[in-house]
Amino acid sequence: MDPIGFSSHDHTHCITDNLAQIEAHCAKEGLQLTSVRRRVLEILLHEHRALGAYDILDKLRSEGLGSQPPVAYRALDFLVTHGFAHKIERLNAFVACAHPGEVHDPAFLICRKCDGVAEAQTKSARGQLGSSAKIAGFHIERAVLEAVGVCPNCAERPAT
Repeated sequence: MDPIGFSSHDHTHCITDNLAQIEAHCAKEGLQLTSVRRRVLEILLHEHRALGAYDILDKLRSEGLGSQPPVAYRALDFLVTHGFAHKIERLNAFVACAHPGEVHDPAFLICRKCDGVAEAQTKSARGQLGSSAKIAGFHIERAVLEAVGVCPNCAERPAT
């Protein structure tokens, strides 16, 4: 799967498709996608960049959906637990999953200039990491790769 965070695409279609997939998954699994959880997901989908919990809380507060940090953190915890969002450890922030409903090991390309994030997929059991784990007798259950660099949009901007 290709990363989509830095490429041109129909953003409205992207949001609509992702929400429809997640709503269907929640209905099938008996999960409650409350109005706050849905709104947090919409905020993440709309931004296509990593957002901190307090950034999300500010948006929720302005819309009258909650003003206390636990509101945002509970929604984010639900979304991350069920694979609808990911935590970007380097930024202590969150991004909507580009591949909801698929079992995958995400890899994140993080722009150091604009905090834009593109999600790609890796195979943690393959490559050098997989080989090292096998030699050590270690079974990889989950791996997240975060690469920092400059996105094409920022690379094209003239230096100021």
